[in-house]
Amino acid sequence: MSKPKTTIRIALAANANTGKSTFFNQVTGASQHVGNWPGKTVEKVEGFIKFGPYDVHILDLPGTYSLSAYSEEEMIAREYIAVHKPDVVLNIIDASAIERNLYLTVQLLELEALLVVALNMVDIAAKKGFKINVERFSGILGVPVIPMVAISGRGVGEALSKAVEVALGKIKTSPIRVVYGLEVEKALSKLADELREKLPSLCKLYPARWLAIKLLEEDEDILRKVASEPGGSEVIKLSEKIVKELEAIHGEPIQVIIASERYTFINRIVKEVLTVEKEPLITFGERLDLLTTHMIWGYFLLAVLMSSVFASVFIVGGFLSSLIEHYLSILMIPLMPEDSGFIRGLVDGLIAGVVLIIPYVIPFYLILFSLENSGYLPRAAFLLDTLMHKIGLHGKAFIPLLLGYGCNVPACLGCRIMETSREKLLLGLMITMIPCAARTIVILSLVGEYLGIHVALTIYALDLIVVFIIGRIASAVLPGGPIGLIMEMPPYRMPSLKVIAVETYVRVKEFIVMAFPLLIVGSGFVGLLNDLNLLKELSNILSPALNLLGLPGVTSIPLIFGILRKELTIAMLAEAAGTTSFNTVLTPRQMVVFSIFTVLYIPCVATIIAMFKEYGFTRTILITLTNIVVAITVSALANIALISIGVV
Repeated sequence: MSKPKTTIRIALAANANTGKSTFFNQVTGASQHVGNWPGKTVEKVEGFIKFGPYDVHILDLPGTYSLSAYSEEEMIAREYIAVHKPDVVLNIIDASAIERNLYLTVQLLELEALLVVALNMVDIAAKKGFKINVERFSGILGVPVIPMVAISGRGVGEALSKAVEVALGKIKTSPIRVVYGLEVEKALSKLADELREKLPSLCKLYPARWLAIKLLEEDEDILRKVASEPGGSEVIKLSEKIVKELEAIHGEPIQVIIASERYTFINRIVKEVLTVEKEPLITFGERLDLLTTHMIWGYFLLAVLMSSVFASVFIVGGFLSSLIEHYLSILMIPLMPEDSGFIRGLVDGLIAGVVLIIPYVIPFYLILFSLENSGYLPRAAFLLDTLMHKIGLHGKAFIPLLLGYGCNVPACLGCRIMETSREKLLLGLMITMIPCAARTIVILSLVGEYLGIHVALTIYALDLIVVFIIGRIASAVLPGGPIGLIMEMPPYRMPSLKVIAVETYVRVKEFIVMAFPLLIVGSGFVGLLNDLNLLKELSNILSPALNLLGLPGVTSIPLIFGILRKELTIAMLAEAAGTTSFNTVLTPRQMVVFSIFTVLYIPCVATIIAMFKEYGFTRTILITLTNIVVAITVSALANIALISIGVV
């Protein structure tokens, strides 16, 4: 006799901006884990809850509009559903846009996933005058359909309960068969029979009819899988022959034929379940939408909002950072032994972690999730798409780049909003060259103080030019190309404070667990090198390289400490030089070159940790080495240029 089922795996599948993550956070609260999918830079979010006697494992799949092989997110979602076979898939759809959302639902039905549908945002649909016959909808699809307003919690418990009951077999489903036109159906039947005969092992992993559909769609991933099987080449030849016949009959590419027939199927369902009771009035949210995407006022409001974000993360963060560091230093430094650089390094690492998390990381996530939950981020991305495409990215990349001026760490973590690993790598590389608040301290303490604010602003301008050029070069060198910005404009809505708080808590906890140990150990290691007098040896090794940049040997140890925290370069320069009058140890030319090099060379330890988390070891090393090469090249050219115009 088999043991009763005690663990249930639920996969959440939905388009972007349908409230999937809101549902996930409402259900799991803080009982969730955030990581990356194996070998991918796509975020993997899992939650664990107790539901009666059952342990429920909920996986928040990446938001996707289809199950094709066009993006990492789509590949991950369909492979998990097809291969790992969760006990049930909870498909969350936007009630105010069911026709578009049902395109994913249809593909889930084709994949023969055990399905429950949560009809979210029924309140917004009602305001638009849409009435959905939920009972009829459920009857047509052959699966449970639950009306829901995830942001307020209405219907969330019922959706979870139905998913559990379906997973346990207490509710039997009879999913509708997705039927295509006569010619396509004949082709699918013929191809599915061929697959069952020639590739039985592959048909045990994936449904034969679904494989046939993917072969007709010329899905690259499935074509590779079929080609790698014995007898696969014959199946591919047959599919190619059928595709040519269908394209000749319809006069359209095969992808258009399949998509068109899916939408014909969807339209029949929508006509059965949806009625428009009244002409929708223009809501406040729609008026706000017109204003925030306006070609003049939209950019003005974007500038105001981003300036506010910048001020929050940069000015307020900087104030809190210095305040926290001051009191922590007063509290902890008297307790440290004076003759142990190792102990001092460990304590400095702990202080650096606290100083980084409270002023910068927490506000970053609060702001990011507020903008995301309100629906504004897609509008900002739309406005900035043309500009960002010039460096091989799209509009969404602007947000992390801007926040990089406050702190590179949360900006690097924000790279996960990009769709492809190529874009994430390109954006991460550019962010590490953005002068954060700590680098600004270096620029203002040297160049701003002794040479004037106009020279400091010139360094900022030079940095922007370098970032732009490096972005263009990296975009040309990296395989692949920039993707177009195709994203849904979700309706504006009031952010849920509970959801924002939970999302922020989970991300901050994850960063603390990852970053704190490495920060402390890294700082302690540098302190140990100092105890063993190895820093001086390292300084002697680096001096010839610095001489090539026209920098004196006294700058080598400060630059080493700058790897821990960039503002340490100024503190250690004062210690190494024995004075805070930097104009007595550095010439104006050396101040400029030193500042440029500090802005561009190796990121601080915390940023390296964030990159390691996002990109893995190899790509982190690649970005770091690129930073070093760019820093040396630009600093050397700046040194030569300044000498040529007579700056000493």
